[in-house]
Amino acid sequence: MDRLPWARWHWLVLIGLGTVWILDGLEVTIVGVIGPRITDPSSGLGLSDSEVGVAAGVYVAGACLGALFFGHLTDRFGRKKLFLVTLAVYLAATVATAFAHDAWYFYLCRFFTGAGIGGEYAAINSAIDELIPARVRGTVDLVVNGSFWLGTALGALIAIPALDTGLLPADLGWRLLFGLGAVLGAAILLVRRTVPESPRWLFIHGREREAEEIVREIETKVRDESGKTLEPAHGEIRITQREHTPLTEVAATLLRRYPKRTVVGLSLFVGQAFLYNSIFFTYALVLSTFFKVPDGSTPWYLIPIAIGNFLGPVLLGRFFDTIGRRTMIAGSYALSGLLLLGTAALFNAQVLSPVTLTICWMVVFFFASAGASSAYLTVSEIFPMETRALAIALFYAVGTGLGGIIGPVLFGRLVESESVGNVVVGYVIGALLMIAAGLVQWFMGVEAARRSLEDIAAPLSAEQHQMA
Repeated sequence: MDRLPWARWHWLVLIGLGTVWILDGLEVTIVGVIGPRITDPSSGLGLSDSEVGVAAGVYVAGACLGALFFGHLTDRFGRKKLFLVTLAVYLAATVATAFAHDAWYFYLCRFFTGAGIGGEYAAINSAIDELIPARVRGTVDLVVNGSFWLGTALGALIAIPALDTGLLPADLGWRLLFGLGAVLGAAILLVRRTVPESPRWLFIHGREREAEEIVREIETKVRDESGKTLEPAHGEIRITQREHTPLTEVAATLLRRYPKRTVVGLSLFVGQAFLYNSIFFTYALVLSTFFKVPDGSTPWYLIPIAIGNFLGPVLLGRFFDTIGRRTMIAGSYALSGLLLLGTAALFNAQVLSPVTLTICWMVVFFFASAGASSAYLTVSEIFPMETRALAIALFYAVGTGLGGIIGPVLFGRLVESESVGNVVVGYVIGALLMIAAGLVQWFMGVEAARRSLEDIAAPLSAEQHQMA
């Protein structure tokens, strides 16, 4: 798989699998932009600012638990089955959210929507990394994870007319936004059915004939589409096939075999999760509370931020394959943290307007987005094949649970206090966590650029497994 030239088949994989981040971006944006609207009694919900923060925390909690549950199933039953199941869970839950009339029901729907999205992370990242050539894995992963911001921009654009009470009633527009996610998800489901199971997973689980057939089909398609003669495969690895990997072995792998890699993964996820979830679930509340921006106008400020976030991974992604992971990941984390400290200082001095605050966020998240995307890349490639999906799920769940649940709830209360100083404290915490994660990566990170997954971490089932 690593030796294959890029072809149309690879684009199919990216479209079928990578678009999950567009859905996640859409979901996060919808809740962010409708925050002020659903606090209005005429919306049919009438939540308080802190309850909006709780809803964000519930969504993240669902994503964490869904990642763990579906991540384990992904390693045990295969990538393809689970990336179809998790998308179906998302579709059902997001449609149900549109009919929410009470806080408890809204929370319940947000929990299961998050569970579907969280499960997607483990299944999709595993499948993509196992199907994409090593020489461009960093570039592709960053662009794929960065596509989150296409969903953000799309959600913001659609939210502008949907939240305009001159066009739609206050209790209808925000509901239609959740229906948009369902329509997009259904389209993705149709494309995703054509993506094959990971040959690497099939081979380790005793289904080598299926794996060989899939590889032959892929090679034939790539050869026909690219018009190039494929290079002969090099190297070999002997494994002892297994049906599944016990959770005790997974734990031993993370804690005893690769403890430094585990610290790196947790640091990267905690830092980016706190920063992103705290700011983006409450940014509309910040604009409306401190700058008196009307509810229907807040999506306009999100669009340029989303563009900056998308351009970061797209423009910087290739350097993660050329300059290398260690330098680029550490640099993007630390630089975004330093820039956020500068933004906090300006916000505290009350010299910012809605426009200049948005510009500051654009610059901060240009670098932070590349770093956050690389967190998923890192944990999906530095651990053995048998633990890959669960490792992604575990780091996402623990890191996001610490940073992504505490962040939105904390920021919701900080904004509700209407104190500039309190919000600044939240920004400083996020900045310091990003800088700390960058330092951990610099001193303890693994250089995985342009290396095969088996070279970075040999499968646990390999007969001559070397400790790293």
